[in-house]
Amino acid sequence: MGPKKKAEAKSNDKKDSGAKGGKVAKGKDEKKGEAKDTKVKGAQAVIVRHILCEKHAKKEEALAQIRSNPTLDNFIAVARIFSEDKAKQGGLLGFQRKGALQPEFEQIAFSLPDSKGSNLNIGEAKTAFGYHLIVVEGRK
Repeated sequence: MGPKKKAEAKSNDKKDSGAKGGKVAKGKDEKKGEAKDTKVKGAQAVIVRHILCEKHAKKEEALAQIRSNPTLDNFIAVARIFSEDKAKQGGLLGFQRKGALQPEFEQIAFSLPDSKGSNLNIGEAKTAFGYHLIVVEGRK
């Protein structure tokens, strides 16, 4: 008898949740000591996109454009215009494991809920590289 073939499971089904969103989460603010209260599933790696801006004003301009149409597709389009890093990929950093990112960036990325379709959850972080707008697409 030959080997049995297993049915392939579709693990990357992309479905729009249909929820309207555009929430901006700011994680822990070092100056004020405020903690974010969003609960998300624990993960060892996240699929993350970001927009990196050297200047705060440019980051705020990008955020305003995202808020006008809070969808993942719009985030990608804005990243191509405003981001100073990974712009051609729409800010995609791919799967990032814990410990591989700047601590400030990682704290926000691993605390954000997933963004799907029009349910966009944006985090903000400041690192040595500049100001980041962060979106998590999935987790492992």
